[in-house]
Amino acid sequence: MRLPLVTVLGECVADAFTVPAPTQGELALRVLPGGGPANTAVALARLGTPARLLARLSDDVFGRLFRSHMEASGVDLTAAIHAPEPSTLAIAELDAQGRAAYSFHAQGTADWQWTADELATTDLASTACLHSGSLALVREPGDTVVEEFLARASATATISVDPNVRPLLVGLEVYRERLPRWCALADILRLSEDDLELLLPEYTIERACDAWHAAGVPLVVITRGERGAVASLDGERVVVPAPLTDVVDTVGAGDSFTAGLLHHFGAKGLLGGRLTDLRVDDVFDACAFASQVAALTCGVVGPNPPWAGQLRLPAPAAGRTVR
Repeated sequence: MRLPLVTVLGECVADAFTVPAPTQGELALRVLPGGGPANTAVALARLGTPARLLARLSDDVFGRLFRSHMEASGVDLTAAIHAPEPSTLAIAELDAQGRAAYSFHAQGTADWQWTADELATTDLASTACLHSGSLALVREPGDTVVEEFLARASATATISVDPNVRPLLVGLEVYRERLPRWCALADILRLSEDDLELLLPEYTIERACDAWHAAGVPLVVITRGERGAVASLDGERVVVPAPLTDVVDTVGAGDSFTAGLLHHFGAKGLLGGRLTDLRVDDVFDACAFASQVAALTCGVVGPNPPWAGQLRLPAPAAGRTVR
């Protein structure tokens, strides 16, 4: 059975990690292809979901790396733009728990220069789900074009959004102002507990979910690292435990979780509309699967999600209703 197409719109970022330098006084970097939306597209394709990436890819050395990586993973790049601007570069430093702090080189780079003409001819007829978010939704000048594209797609496709808040590049007030609009467009909002603390620092998870449901989004999923995830479907909530894993780093784990979630929904025939047939048990099962995909990503260096054949999934335990 061929699974439904998921289209992903957003950036590709060169993730550079510091490694021991061979000579004193030098800085050595290991560069891996990354960027939240690109990571999600790769993870979807490796799981077996047809994944198309709408991205503006530079023809520089990093852009060639992106293309090679995504084509090897099975991502459809036929609608990607050959961009004249340089690629975005992120320098990542890992703490003792494998969590990354980033500094970005993103001024005037290819990812943010979307024009309405570049997206106007994109065929959405076969797209069951459109996923976007991260910096593409907040970086000028292309941010409004991307948001308008999501609004157009929402007429026929399930819309998934991951804010992936990056306050070093975009002020928190921008995310806070736009998030209610994204909730009005989206069917799925996936964000991390760190994102929640940045966006609504005084809110509990339950209060935040209620606020976002009131703004229009039916399904909110908040990932909490080793403490699993909380999912809320129109106010009916479940807690999903995280599998035990030896963490190398957490880079790309949230993106892989999103891919696992969408892949599971697609395999169950739940994508392609407003999620009206979705039940809380479906949400729990999808989050349990997504947690396994994220855990495998945490067990390797960088944003390197698993292939379908690497998954060995035990039967999930029963979900616990929060409220």
